[in-house]
Amino acid sequence: MNTPLLPGAALGVMGGGQLGRMFVHAAQTMGYRTVVLEPDATSPAGLVAHQHVAAAYTDAAGLAELAASCDAVTTEFENVPADSLRTLAERVPVAPAAAAVEICQDRAAEKRHFQRSGVPCAPFATIETEADLAAAAGLLPGILKTARLGYDGKGQASVATADELAAAWQRLGRATCVLEKRLPLALELSVIVARGRDGALVHLPVQQNLHRDGILAVTQVPAPGVSPGLAAQAIDCAGRLAASMDYVGVLCVEFFVLADGSLVANEMAPRPHNSGHYSLDSCDVSQFELQLRTLAGLPLAAPRLHSAAVMLNLLGDLWFPGETSEPRTPDWAGVLALPGVALHLYGKTDARRGRKMGHLTVTAADAAGARATALRVCERLGLPAF
Repeated sequence: MNTPLLPGAALGVMGGGQLGRMFVHAAQTMGYRTVVLEPDATSPAGLVAHQHVAAAYTDAAGLAELAASCDAVTTEFENVPADSLRTLAERVPVAPAAAAVEICQDRAAEKRHFQRSGVPCAPFATIETEADLAAAAGLLPGILKTARLGYDGKGQASVATADELAAAWQRLGRATCVLEKRLPLALELSVIVARGRDGALVHLPVQQNLHRDGILAVTQVPAPGVSPGLAAQAIDCAGRLAASMDYVGVLCVEFFVLADGSLVANEMAPRPHNSGHYSLDSCDVSQFELQLRTLAGLPLAAPRLHSAAVMLNLLGDLWFPGETSEPRTPDWAGVLALPGVALHLYGKTDARRGRKMGHLTVTAADAAGARATALRVCERLGLPAF
């Protein structure tokens, strides 16, 4: 693609979840037509796009319709079949490319890519056979994760002994897994970069994250526990990973900061990320506008943080306080009465425990003010403090 796609062009999305929905909103704000391929007739993104191609991600007719309906295609989640992206790329520009998405789909391939790129990660071993279990015992205690399809804490188990490792591998269906050595963690952070076809690279501020039960709960920006030097190191590592894949699009790299202050990469997401949602309210260019700019070949303006922010994930559990079996609407009026609170709900038709239903962003002139208001939000909604 030698010339930018300007407003009026049609941009396609593989996947109909909330990330696709927020991309569609960003594209429509800038005057683009949007097309979503997603099998679910009531998907968050499909409901708001100009055109919804209701088909499976591998459906040849659906892929042909998507390619014929738009000028470029992106993906909103990493588990879109890479072969489908290759098929689309024969007809229209696709960003990110199938080869990069394929690396992020497989934890073992991802870890090897970290090593090739000179980015530190936890010691690991790939488990494919019973013989691999014995060979990996030196990494215990550790975390056993399926190489593919696990997310939000699913498809993984904490193991301390060889017997626990063998039992966990059996529970995971003897699928190919990665065993990562457990390291002493101080905190978690993430970096979101956007890379254009010309190699231009910009990034959002470093984000400090808190997970509960494997699911992101809180993101704080500026990151309170991250020094400028550590932030620069994380940004450099993320940029190096993007360049090494000749990546085009938005890429999130999650890191662990160890007790000794060193940094190790955890995983990558070839798309916008939950930890970057605050950028909709606290940056002049959001992660979704960056995704649009990289896809359309527009110039990449470096995002500027104009407000400190705290992002709170809203899971379906909020609709079921205590032992409630029937869903109840959370106290939106109460939290929206607080200054600097923005509510984002994803248009999902039913609330379920553990399901990501939306997020709240609290902005303020400084980090202390954003945190104080966010703690008041937690109190009113019954969320744990942080």
